[in-house]
Amino acid sequence: MKAGNILGNVCIPWKPTPPPRLPPPLSTFRCFSASPSSSSLKTKMKPKRDWAAEWISNNDDTVRSFPIFVGGASLLAVLVNRAVTGIAPVADASSSQSRADLLTLGLAVTNMLTGLVWLSIRPKSISVVNPQGVECWFICSHLPDFVFSELLWAWESLSGVTRCRSLVAVYDCRCILQIGVAAESVNNEALAVDAAKLMQGSLYQAAIKSASQSYLANLSLYPGRSELPFLPLNTQAVILQPLADKGIVIIGGDTIRGFTSSDQAWITLIGEKLDASLAKYVTNEL
Repeated sequence: MKAGNILGNVCIPWKPTPPPRLPPPLSTFRCFSASPSSSSLKTKMKPKRDWAAEWISNNDDTVRSFPIFVGGASLLAVLVNRAVTGIAPVADASSSQSRADLLTLGLAVTNMLTGLVWLSIRPKSISVVNPQGVECWFICSHLPDFVFSELLWAWESLSGVTRCRSLVAVYDCRCILQIGVAAESVNNEALAVDAAKLMQGSLYQAAIKSASQSYLANLSLYPGRSELPFLPLNTQAVILQPLADKGIVIIGGDTIRGFTSSDQAWITLIGEKLDASLAKYVTNEL
């Protein structure tokens, strides 16, 4: 009995094992982005200003005349130098000073001539012009409804997105479409397209022979301008898009070099789509 009491009074040391540490809840985590902050990113992505190019653009006349000022100052400096140093005004080939002065005079005159050339040659500003003519709306009535709507879609797309102001389509020796601004006839009406005369011209023949798009970026520089009398007189640019070997689409613009490379590629796709539709639906009754 005493042994039981002794055992009951003995204290056995015991250290409880700590519970395993669990990760903190997700709400305690903070997300840190390795990418730079938005403000620093905007600073890095902000394009640098070219101060020199901007100053030259804002002071174009001064920059163009700068060689004249430099050449005039150099010429005046040579004359003052000869007058102050007491050198004879007549150039002496045996004198090194005279040879140096002659070389300086040549450089000064060259600078002055360069400035005069810079002032006389200026880039021509390109602006949008208002086509001079009358509004025209002609679509061949014998076309199926699907082709009719497709031609109308082509006009609305080109006139709404590009610099197209006149659209003419000739297919199977007949003008099937003339929309936009056209040249004015004697009767104050739109000048009709003479398809037979157009197909005999060099512009049409070259486009059909090459089977590729022809872009006349500045129409006034091309002698073939006279082959397109149905377009407004002040048409600035023209695109000739062949429709296989059956016809052609003529697009007139109101700006010199107004059609971009993307516009040209898109017009090529539109021409191929129109050619496929016309080849399927246009009959010999046109």
